[in-house]
Amino acid sequence: MIKPIEQVFLQRQEHFLIPAEMVANVQEDNKLDHAFLVLTKVRYATIPVLDKKQHFKGLLSLSMLTETMLGMNGIDSTKLSSKKVAEVMQTDVQTIKLPYDIEEILHLLVDRPFLVVVSDEGMFTGIVTRREIMKAFNFVAHDLDKYYDIIAKKDIRL
Repeated sequence: MIKPIEQVFLQRQEHFLIPAEMVANVQEDNKLDHAFLVLTKVRYATIPVLDKKQHFKGLLSLSMLTETMLGMNGIDSTKLSSKKVAEVMQTDVQTIKLPYDIEEILHLLVDRPFLVVVSDEGMFTGIVTRREIMKAFNFVAHDLDKYYDIIAKKDIRL
């Protein structure tokens, strides 16, 4: 990443993290019917799963719940009350730690709507969303010339 753009991103990085207390989550021992209610109420497709001590354990999505409800004869929502989140959650989730690398975040968010941030001890710290990074990019795209003189080296034809 070129230094001027990296500098602008670094100056705005405190805005990237949405703290844990602001992020909807479920616990790994919650029943799936509770998780379904949480996901429905917050209108997120995916939320973090934590243990009782607030360690990050995985992600749970609406599609995982839907898959659990599907049967040979249609949808059976009663299955949700008999299973726990830990039985269906995704556990192979890439996480990042503070201080995070801006370039790594940009690469990882290409395929994800958010990244989970954990402490060295695995405690859930919060999330970095694609939305917040796009807001920073929007700032760079519109305001970089307020901080740097930009001179074209040659005519660019893409």
